[in-house]
Amino acid sequence: MDQAEHESSRDPLKPGSGARQTNSSPPAKPRPQTRSSSAAVQGRPSYNGLVAQTSGGQVVERRSLSKGSIGPRVPLHRPLSLDMTPQRLRGSQEQMVDRRIVQPPWRCGSAAPSPPARSLTSPSLGVGGWMRRSESTCSVNYSAGLRAGRGQMRPATSLPHIAKGVGGSTLPPPSRPCLLVALRPLNLEREKQAFFQSDYTYEPQFEYTQPEPRSVLDKYSEGSGLFLEQAVGIMECVLKKFGSYENFEQVTGGSVLPKSQVWAAVRKYLQKEGCVGEVVVRLSDELLSQAVMVVESCRPTLTINLAGARQHWLEGMLRHEIGTHYLRGVNNSLQPWASSEGRKQFGLKPANPTEEGLASLHSVLLRKQPYLWRAALLYYTVYHATSMSFSQLFSHIARFVQNPDVRWEYCLRAKRGQTDTSRPGCFSKDQVYLDGILRILRHRRNIDFKMLTSLGKVSYEDVEKLRHFAVFPRTRIPHFMRDPDRYLQHLDHIVAVNELDDATLQELLP
Repeated sequence: MDQAEHESSRDPLKPGSGARQTNSSPPAKPRPQTRSSSAAVQGRPSYNGLVAQTSGGQVVERRSLSKGSIGPRVPLHRPLSLDMTPQRLRGSQEQMVDRRIVQPPWRCGSAAPSPPARSLTSPSLGVGGWMRRSESTCSVNYSAGLRAGRGQMRPATSLPHIAKGVGGSTLPPPSRPCLLVALRPLNLEREKQAFFQSDYTYEPQFEYTQPEPRSVLDKYSEGSGLFLEQAVGIMECVLKKFGSYENFEQVTGGSVLPKSQVWAAVRKYLQKEGCVGEVVVRLSDELLSQAVMVVESCRPTLTINLAGARQHWLEGMLRHEIGTHYLRGVNNSLQPWASSEGRKQFGLKPANPTEEGLASLHSVLLRKQPYLWRAALLYYTVYHATSMSFSQLFSHIARFVQNPDVRWEYCLRAKRGQTDTSRPGCFSKDQVYLDGILRILRHRRNIDFKMLTSLGKVSYEDVEKLRHFAVFPRTRIPHFMRDPDRYLQHLDHIVAVNELDDATLQELLP
C-alpha cells in the first residue's frame, strides 16, 4: 500500500570532518570571531537542506575546529539539482550549448506539442544530453516575504523563463488556459451554496471567464454506454466489500495529509524517478480534479488538489502525473513524431485513450486493493448526465455516494462547460479513463509496455509500426515498469480485484 513518507532530516550539505593539516611553519593565529558575527550565524536557519545565505549572497561556511588547532575550511557546494546560476551569467552559458528549439516535455491534450522556445525544464538535445533544472516551488512551506528575506531559492513563479526563441523572435503568450482549468465556473461557490440551501433542487447557472467555442464542447457532448456494465460492476464490488464509498475512502485512502507531508512525499517521488527540479509543483484547494499537469512559461507544472491528497493515494497520483504523463512526454520529445507534422507523417492514432488509461492504471497499480472506483464512477456519471439535469444527476448517483460534497464534485465534472444545468448534457472527457483502462487490460498480454513508454505519447496500437523508427538513447522508464513480469502481475491483480471478465472484454473489444 502506497505510503507518503517523511524525507530524511539529515542535512545533505553537512561537510565531512577535514583531515588535520601538518605544516613545518608555526600555525597561524586564529582570527577571533566577534560576538555579532556568531549571533548572525546562529540566528540564520536553513530550509530544505540549504545552507543559509548572508545578505551579500555568499554561502556561510562551517568550520571544523580541532582541539589546539584549526582544521582546513571545507567549502560547501549545493547539489547539482539545486544549483542556481545568476541571471546575468545565464545568457553567456546558453550560447555554449545547442541552441535548437526544443519541445517542452509535456503538454495538455492528446495531440503532440508544437515546439516553443527552449524550456528551462525540457531535455536538451545538445552535446552531453543534460537537463537544465529549476527547483520545484517551495512556496507550500514559506511565505513569499520569508523566502525573500532568507536568500533561499526563488519560488517557481519567479524563476526566469526564456522569452525569446532562436533569432530573437518573441513568442506570443498562450491565448487560452488549459481546457480543464478554463471550465472551472467563476461563480462556483455561490451556485454551490444556492444548490445546497435549496435542498438539492436548484439547477446551477454557471458563468465562465471565457466560454469555450461550441466546437470544443460539441467534441465532448456525447456520453458512451459501451462499458456501463463494467463501471457498475466495479462500484458494486467496492460497496459489497466496504459497505459505502465513504468507508472505502477512509480505509484505503487514509487521512488527508497536511501541506508539509504532501511536499515531502512529492520530493521523495521525484527522487525515485530521478527528476528532482524538472517539474514545478504547486498545491491548491481550487481544482475540480485530483491534479492537473500543464506547461506554464515553458515549464511542466503539476498542481495538486490538497483535498484529495490522501495518505495512501498520493503516490498513485504521482505515478499518474509524473511517472506516466511527464516521463512519456519527455520520451515523446526525443522522437521523430514529436511535432504535429511528425504525427501526421507517421499516421499516428490519438494518444488517448491509451495515455489516460495507462496513467489511471498506474494510480492504483501498487495498492493492495486496486479498485478502479473513481474511473468507474466518472464514466457512470457522465453517461447519465447526457439525459439528466444537475439536480436529477445529483439524486441519481446517491446510490453509490452519500456524501453531498463528493456528489457535487462528480456532478460538476460531468456538467462542466454548461451554463444552464437544468438541461440534459455532459462533458464526456472523463469517460476516457475507464475506456483506456479496459482497452489496455484487454490487450495487456500483447502490449510491450516498456516500448510503449519509450515511444512517448502514442497509442498502444501504433507500437509495432513505430519501434523501428524510435530514438532510444536518453528515454526514461518509470521505476514501477522496469520489471515486465512484475508489472504484468499487478495488471492481473487489478483485473481479479475488480471482477473483470477477460472473455467479456474480448467480446466488447475484438
